[in-house]
Amino acid sequence: MTDFSTIYKLSLVALWCFIHACSSSSSSSSSSCPLLECWFVQEKVGRGGGLAGATTQEKTLLHIRKDEHDDGAASSQAPSDINPDRIYVITDPAETLCHGSFNPPRGSIKKPQCEVNPFLPQPSSLAWVRSLTENAFSPVYLQADWFSASFHGVDDQRGVATITRAPSGTKEHSVILSLTSTTMTAQARLGQPVTLDCSFWADPLSPLSETGFAVEWRYQFRGDGRLVLAYDGKTDRLADTLEEGATLDFEALHERGNASLILQETKVQHSGTYICSVFLPYLLAQVAMELEVVEPPSLSIHPSPLPLAVPGQVLNIQCEASGFVPLPVDLSWEFRGADGKSRALGSGSMSGHRQAWDGTYSQS
Repeated sequence: MTDFSTIYKLSLVALWCFIHACSSSSSSSSSSCPLLECWFVQEKVGRGGGLAGATTQEKTLLHIRKDEHDDGAASSQAPSDINPDRIYVITDPAETLCHGSFNPPRGSIKKPQCEVNPFLPQPSSLAWVRSLTENAFSPVYLQADWFSASFHGVDDQRGVATITRAPSGTKEHSVILSLTSTTMTAQARLGQPVTLDCSFWADPLSPLSETGFAVEWRYQFRGDGRLVLAYDGKTDRLADTLEEGATLDFEALHERGNASLILQETKVQHSGTYICSVFLPYLLAQVAMELEVVEPPSLSIHPSPLPLAVPGQVLNIQCEASGFVPLPVDLSWEFRGADGKSRALGSGSMSGHRQAWDGTYSQS
């Protein structure tokens, strides 16, 4: 009986180890970091050493890894059409770039999109950011190679912006600041609250994360823009230009870096592009997202109720669609006979659209 008990216990231990190993392997493979092909875009240098205004773009390869001890990605074979000088290793401790939307299955048609640009750290003159660089520290840390990069996942909903740093002359970068949104395109109904997702991570080992941060939300639509909200996280102050009905979850902002914008009551004029910006001393990362306000029409028929008609009599019936957004709206008529069969009658004659005080439209 003792031998049987021992064998039983050993079997359970072996089974647990097998399950644990499989689970660990599965977890590791599902969260593996990608090898990203991107475009490296920079301004051309003119004859006198200044910038010429035009830009150049080259293919670049980014080996993403979770920590500096992971050399697996860097050992991968690079495509022959990529200049070896444009191959970089990016250490991302927060694993922001290790999400599955940046690492589709092999052979997948859809690929993540990304662009890398040289970045120059500099102080900001904005009133809600200025406090971050009031007590300037030694600029030695800033004397390095800095990149900004933007990434769009294959799911079209996840976007990431990063600021990375590498010791001068090296190609091993570390993410210092990353910004993520999971609502790159969002829809909302009129009068309902909506949250535009934006969260950030700052390297706790960087001296730039010790001073504080600032958050800014801006709105753009057809060339017009406005400041929606600005917050100085160092002094815990909101800018005076706060838009009515716009707010942040300040507890989540300070605890988890959740800088999501909350619009408490969606209006027609909220449709457009929103830009979430996060500032550290000398650094700035931005991600833009689209919000579309959608409201279906309310329909009414005139006259109502429909009058009795005799065969051959002409009867004009009007359908009014009101309170909808955006344009255009398609209206069509359908006749259903006593036998239950339906017959399409077309759209009839359409009036021009009219806009109400709240920005919604009506049409008949």
